[in-house]
Amino acid sequence: MRLRVTLLATLFAATAFAQGVIDVHSHIITPEFVSRADTMLYRLAEIEVYPKYLKEYLAAATEIQKTSLAEEPGVVCLFPTQTNEDSCQIRILEIYASQQAYEHHIKTAHFQKYKQGTLHMVKHLKLQDLQPLTPETMNTLFKRFNMEQQIP
Repeated sequence: MRLRVTLLATLFAATAFAQGVIDVHSHIITPEFVSRADTMLYRLAEIEVYPKYLKEYLAAATEIQKTSLAEEPGVVCLFPTQTNEDSCQIRILEIYASQQAYEHHIKTAHFQKYKQGTLHMVKHLKLQDLQPLTPETMNTLFKRFNMEQQIP
């Protein structure tokens, strides 16, 4: 669990630094980022992959994550995971700066390559839009993640 928290924190922090929404000296999210929390798009992708394609799908998921975060400032988070019970059950936490950022993302060449290249690998896909209960706590979350990274 600690590794997942650390990885998620690193992912959030790297993206936020790139977007200039975390102060590089204090590692704290700026008020501008927190104020945008209400307009962000939050989604959970629930994906079941055919076992024979699992290794290939994981490589594609890793590639789309890295490329999207590197090239799209509107992609705040793409965090693919596997369930402990079944490695073919993939969950991707997606956070976009806005609906427009999401629409831009799905039109990119790297997303289209991922989508078309993995269609035959996916047995089931369900996209669930999420509503954060307390978006104003994002600053506290980042502070906590930052502390977790420093604990040996």
